[in-house]
Amino acid sequence: MSTSTPPPFAVLLVNLGTPDEPTPAAVRKYLAEFLWDQRVVDVSRPLWWLILNGIILRFRPRRVAENYKSVWTDQGSPLLAIGRQQQQALKERLQQCMGEEIPVFLGMTYGSPSMEEIGREMRASGAERLLVLPLYPQYSATTTAAVFDRLAKSLKSCPHLPELRFVRDYHQHPAYIRALAASVREAWKKQGWEPEKLLMSFHGIPQRYTEQGDPYARHCQTTALLLARELGLGEDQWMLTYQSRFGREPWLQPYTDYTLAELGKKETRGVSVICPGFSADCLETLEEIEEENREIYEQAGGKDFSYIPALNASPDHIQLLYELVNQHTQGW
Repeated sequence: MSTSTPPPFAVLLVNLGTPDEPTPAAVRKYLAEFLWDQRVVDVSRPLWWLILNGIILRFRPRRVAENYKSVWTDQGSPLLAIGRQQQQALKERLQQCMGEEIPVFLGMTYGSPSMEEIGREMRASGAERLLVLPLYPQYSATTTAAVFDRLAKSLKSCPHLPELRFVRDYHQHPAYIRALAASVREAWKKQGWEPEKLLMSFHGIPQRYTEQGDPYARHCQTTALLLARELGLGEDQWMLTYQSRFGREPWLQPYTDYTLAELGKKETRGVSVICPGFSADCLETLEEIEEENREIYEQAGGKDFSYIPALNASPDHIQLLYELVNQHTQGW
């Protein structure tokens, strides 16, 4: 809808993406786009094409689709449903604080809604300035840079480019750390017990990427230290781990599943897991942590396990997003 007075700017929230349905066909389509991105897998293209199409896309989609079915909601994929909630809540917060309607869009690096769809929506809104806010607190070339690449690709055929600003990361933003700490305290209060150990589980990347200069591991370490400090935890009360590895090469360590197995063998009484790098609950938190890793821990002998939900559309998270928008749109 065009207006005579265009908005001062628009905001684009971006997350990774999700299959349209929890079916092998939809998962195959999604994985084909996601895993072909050289930011995600940097193996030489001819070799990777053979591996991806000859092995992975033949066998993996059926199993992954079953995993998606276990977390699918009436509103669809949790990642997309929560993203819509974040989009609407941020829009309302911006209008409340700025006194005018600021368009807020939600796009995905892979899948739908695509960057091209968002471009059409933005042109219809009349906005000429765009703040791009990837929902990744810690920068990695595999995520944040992939957003930049995908956005640039979508603009190649656009004759009228918007003025752009891009939020690279917010891994140590005070409002982010406060929001994480508040979510931990709220979860512990609700469950009625505090754990012997708090695991801060971040999505992993190949160790080789870090050696090539990706600052992701350093950002994760900073976030974990700041959160532990905010919660007043001693060194023996928390651990940083990495989850969701793929393939055979070494990824960032220690691994979440191996760590939980070891804690279970020690008959640890009380473990909570938080995933600070995930802005919205998704397959990797609801299925991998809440279901698979809980089972690993309990079968190894551990007692009392809790997963602390992602920040999702909580008021503290929306406040953080508002502060990021306000900070990065000065002068607009």
